[in-house]
Amino acid sequence: MTAIKHALQRDIFTPNDERLLSIVNVCKAGKKKKNCFLCATVTTEHPVQVRVVKVKKSDKGDFYKTQTTWLLQDLTMVDAKDDLKENPDFDLHFDKVYKWVASSPAEKNAFISCILKLNQRYLRKKIDLANVSLQILEESVPSGENQSVAGGEEEAAAEYQELNTREKQDIEFMMVGCEYAISNAEAFAEKLSRELQVLDGANIQSIMASEKQVNILMQLLDEALKEVDQIEGKLSSYEEMLQSVKEQMDQISESNHLIELSKTNSETLLGEIEFLVNHMDLSKGHIKALQDADLSSSRGIEACTNAAEALLQCMNVSLRPGHSMLQAVKQQQQLFTDLREQFARRLASHLNNVFVQQGHDQTSTLSVEITLPNHHPFHRDLLRYAKLMEWLKNTEYARYEGLMKNYIDYIVRLYDREIRDFFEVAKNKMTGATKEGKKFATLPRKESALKQETESLHGSSGKLTGSTSSLNKLSVQSSGSRRSQSSSLLDMGNMSASDLDVADRTKFDKIFEQVLSELEPLCLAEQDFISKFFNLSQHQSMSRTSMGEGDEGDGGVSSRHQTTAVLSSEKEMVRQMMTHIFRCIEPELNNLIALGDKIDSFNSLYMLVKMSYHVWTAENVDSASFLSTTLGNVLVTVKRNFDKCISNQIKQMEDVKISKKSKVGILPFVSGFEEFAELAESIFRGSERRGDLDKAYTKLIKAVFINVEKVANESQKTPRDVVMMENFHHILATLSRLKISCLETEKRDAKQKYNDHLQSYVIYSLGHPLEKLNIFFEGVKARVAQGIGYDEVSYQLAFSKQELRKVIKDYPGKEVKKGLDNLYKKMDKHLCEEENLLQVVWHTMQDEFIRQYKHFEGLIEKCYTGVGITMEFTIQDILEYFSSIAQSH
Repeated sequence: MTAIKHALQRDIFTPNDERLLSIVNVCKAGKKKKNCFLCATVTTEHPVQVRVVKVKKSDKGDFYKTQTTWLLQDLTMVDAKDDLKENPDFDLHFDKVYKWVASSPAEKNAFISCILKLNQRYLRKKIDLANVSLQILEESVPSGENQSVAGGEEEAAAEYQELNTREKQDIEFMMVGCEYAISNAEAFAEKLSRELQVLDGANIQSIMASEKQVNILMQLLDEALKEVDQIEGKLSSYEEMLQSVKEQMDQISESNHLIELSKTNSETLLGEIEFLVNHMDLSKGHIKALQDADLSSSRGIEACTNAAEALLQCMNVSLRPGHSMLQAVKQQQQLFTDLREQFARRLASHLNNVFVQQGHDQTSTLSVEITLPNHHPFHRDLLRYAKLMEWLKNTEYARYEGLMKNYIDYIVRLYDREIRDFFEVAKNKMTGATKEGKKFATLPRKESALKQETESLHGSSGKLTGSTSSLNKLSVQSSGSRRSQSSSLLDMGNMSASDLDVADRTKFDKIFEQVLSELEPLCLAEQDFISKFFNLSQHQSMSRTSMGEGDEGDGGVSSRHQTTAVLSSEKEMVRQMMTHIFRCIEPELNNLIALGDKIDSFNSLYMLVKMSYHVWTAENVDSASFLSTTLGNVLVTVKRNFDKCISNQIKQMEDVKISKKSKVGILPFVSGFEEFAELAESIFRGSERRGDLDKAYTKLIKAVFINVEKVANESQKTPRDVVMMENFHHILATLSRLKISCLETEKRDAKQKYNDHLQSYVIYSLGHPLEKLNIFFEGVKARVAQGIGYDEVSYQLAFSKQELRKVIKDYPGKEVKKGLDNLYKKMDKHLCEEENLLQVVWHTMQDEFIRQYKHFEGLIEKCYTGVGITMEFTIQDILEYFSSIAQSH
C-alpha cells in the first residue's frame, strides 16, 4: 500500500499541489469486480482545501487517473455500519449516499479517523457520525489539555509565517552585536530576556507617568457624552416635526394620485370615444351613395365603390373589449349591416340586369368569314364593377356566388350560339374547299360505286380487276402513268388525285389554323375577364361563411347560412367556370377534326402539327388552364386519327390485289408512300412531333418491304425479280431524295435488294440467248471439277473439238443479235415505263454478256489450245448489237 501511496502522490497529487494523507482500497457495495482508491488530500497553498478523491487504475497500461472529487466541506454524514465489531463497509454522504467496502476494517478505520482529524483541524464543521467506534472518536477528537496543546500546536503550525527580509536583517544585526550568540545560545537567550525585562519596566513607568493625561481624557469624554445627550434631544424634536410633515406630504401625494388617475381616466375615455368616432362613423355622402347612387354611370360606380370600401372598413374595425356592449356601437353596427344588405341586394339586381341585357344585345348571325365576335366592349363595361364584386365577395359571399352562377348561365348560351355558328362556317369552308374530297367522303362502300369512281379517275388507261369489295382494296392496271397509280393510294384517304390536292390540303391547313387562332384569344380574354371581374387571381379560396345577418337573399337562401367554397383553389374555380362557359368547344373541335379526317385522312398530319403547337403555346402560359386542358384532350383525338391513318395504310397494303393479266410495275402503295413522305416532310419540318412521324415511317416502310415481296411472290405476269427490282429502285430513289434520317438503314436495305434482284434478273434472262453454249461449258467445268485436266477435256467424246464447233456454229452473229433483240422485247414487256429502268437493265445485261463471252473464250483457250477455234462474233460485235438494238427501240 505504501508503494501505491507513493505512486499516487507522485503521479496525481504532486502535479496538482496536493498532499496525500490517507488512502483506502475500496469497491462499491455489491460490485466487487472493480477496485479503486479513496484518497484524503489537502492543498499546499492557502486557503487550504480538503478533498476526498476517487482514483481508479486505467484499463490500458499501469497508471492511475482521477475519476471523482468531493470537497470535505460537502460531507454531511459518515456511517461506519457497526461500532461493536470489525466491519469493512462504510457510507459517505455527500450530494448522495456512496456505499463502499474497504479491503480491510483497519484501512477503513484509519481513513475515517483521518477524515475526522482533517475536519477538526481545517473546517471544524459538524459532521453526523453513525456507528463510529469510540476508539476512532478518541483518536480523531483529542480532549482536555492534550486537545488544547494539540490545538495550540496545530494553530501555531497553521499560523507560522516565514520571516521577511527586514526581520532577518534585524536578527542578524543582534547576533552580530553579541559574540556568543551562536556559540552560547542559552547565554544569548538570557541576555535577550534581561533586555526585554528592562524594556517592559520602561513601558510600565511610561504608562504610570501618563495617568494625569488619562484623567484629563476621561473628563473630556464625559463632556462629550453630555453634548451627545443634548444633540439626541434636539434630534428627537426634529424627528417629531418631520413626522407631522410626513403625514401632510402623504395626504398631498394621495391627492395628487387621485388627480392623476382622474386625468388618465378622462384621457382614456376621450381616446376610446375618438377611436369609435374615427373608425365607426360613415359619412352621409357614403350612406346616400350606397342607398341611391346610379350604378349605371361611371361617377355613380366610383361613388359606390368608395362608399362600399368605407363601409367595409367600418364593419371590420377591431373593437376593444367592452365596445360591443355600448348601445351606440350596437346601433351603428346594425346600421352598417342594413346598409350592406341593401346595397348588396341592389348591386346584385343591377348586375343580373346587365348580364341579361348584354346577352340579348349580342347578335349572332352566320357569317361568311371564319371569325368570332369580339366581347371586349362587354368585358370593358363589366370590369368597372370589379372592385364592387370584390367587396361583395368579402361581405356577401352567397350573393357573390349567385351572380357567378347567373353570369355563367347567361354567357354560356351566347357562347354556345356563337361558337356553333363559327364552326359551321369553318365546316362549310372545308367542304367547299375540296368538292372532290367531299364527293369521295360521301361515297357508299359498294363494289359498283368503287368501279365507277376508280374508272373515272384512271380513264381509259386500263380496267380494274380482282377483288373490289372495299373502297380500300386497289387493283393494279396494265398501263398508266405514275400519277394514276399514285392516286390509288390517295384513294385510301378518300382523296382525289387531281392536281388540286395540294392546294386543297393547304387551304384546309389554313382553315384549321384560323379556327385555333380565333379560339385562343377568345378563351384567354374570357379567362382574364373572369379572373379580374370575380377577383379569382390572388388567394386560395377557403371555406367562407356569410357575414350577413339579415333578410333572405335573392335566391331565397338566408345570408346567415354557412357557405363553403366548392373548389380548393381559385385557379381551379376559374378553370371550372371556363369549362362550363365553353362546354361546346371540345365537341365542336372533335366534330371538325372528324370532318377533316373524313375529307382526307392525310389531314390528320396537318392537324397533329398545328394542334401540338397550340397545346405547347397554351401550356407555356398556364399548364393547368382550361385552354391547355381542352386542346390537350383534342390533341389526343388527333393523335389517334393519325395512328389510325397509318394503320389503315398498312392494312390497305396488306389487302392490295394485283392483276393476273397485266404487268405489275410500281405498286400503288410504293407510290403512295412516296407521296405520304413528301407531304409529311413538308408538314413536320421543324415540328416537335417529329418523333411520331419517325415511328410512323418505321411502321410504313416495314409494311412496304413486306408487301412488295408478297406481291412479287404472287405475280404471274411479271417476274419476281422485276417487281422487286423496280419497286425497291423507286423506294431507294424516294429515300435518297427526301433524306429521312430515321430510314437510313432501310435505304441501304432497299439499295441492296435492288442490286441483288437486278443481277438476278440479268443472269436469269441471259441464260436463254446462248443456252446451248452455256450448257456445253457447264459440262466442261463439271469434268474439270471431277479431276480431268484442261488439256484432256477435248478428248472427251461429248466435249470434243467437233462438238464445240457444232455448238459455236449454232450461234452466228446474226442469230445472237436476233436472240438479243428478242430479249430486249421481252424486257420491254416486263419493265414499266415510269421507272425507266430498261436502259439500265440493258446496259447491265451487256456487261454480263461480255463477262460470259470472256469466260467462254478463256475456257476455249485452256481446253482447246492451238486448235484455232473461236466464237463467230467478237466483243466489238456484241457492243454494236446492244447499241443498235437499243437505238432501234
